[in-house]
Amino acid sequence: MKCHDHDSRIRRSRHWAARALAVLATALFCLIPSVTTASAHGSVIDPASRNYGCWLRWGSDFQNPAMAQLDPMCWQAWQDNPNAMWNWNGLYRDGSGGNFPAAVPDGQLCSGGQTEGGRYRSLDTPGAWKTTDIRADFRVDLYDQASHGADYFLVYVSRQGYDPTTQPLKWSDLQLVARTGSYGPSQNYAIDVSTSGYTGRHVVYTIWQASHMDQTYFLCSDVNFV
Repeated sequence: MKCHDHDSRIRRSRHWAARALAVLATALFCLIPSVTTASAHGSVIDPASRNYGCWLRWGSDFQNPAMAQLDPMCWQAWQDNPNAMWNWNGLYRDGSGGNFPAAVPDGQLCSGGQTEGGRYRSLDTPGAWKTTDIRADFRVDLYDQASHGADYFLVYVSRQGYDPTTQPLKWSDLQLVARTGSYGPSQNYAIDVSTSGYTGRHVVYTIWQASHMDQTYFLCSDVNFV
């Protein structure tokens, strides 16, 4: 019980720290005039989506060559297009009509079908992305800077045996583990997920269908089931 309480405190601390940093994102964008930014939207902050995690770890030090050794997947993402990290809250597609496999081809799931002119294409690259340790029962925390609300969320986990370090993510690699109802406008959403049978490295894939229009977010989070 003491161990569980300790883990909960750590998780809460990390969540609030991530939220505080997310609130500061707009201010950081304004300090970098050479970078174009999308309107405020949102992303999964815990377990962190790929580009949110890269921004969180390296946003204040993104030109540090040490990143190439310490965090090589983030390094290749920053080199490909820094705007994918500065615009960590803009990975969405309009007009999918609920037919997500038609809008987002296999191998392009983490970039939302290379949305926004391919800005997020580096997120599709297989490799040793930094992971977040989670348990069989975990929670997806999503920050919605614009308070769009949600018609629903879909949460998938990659199947046991899929290797995200070597294989591009396909729809057939995903197993649906949670589907929610609607959420009213808010800046924070929490989705409780219960699973079994997963061990080791996986991708948690979250689809957020916003309520204000047919706008869908496609978000890859790298995790390690412990």
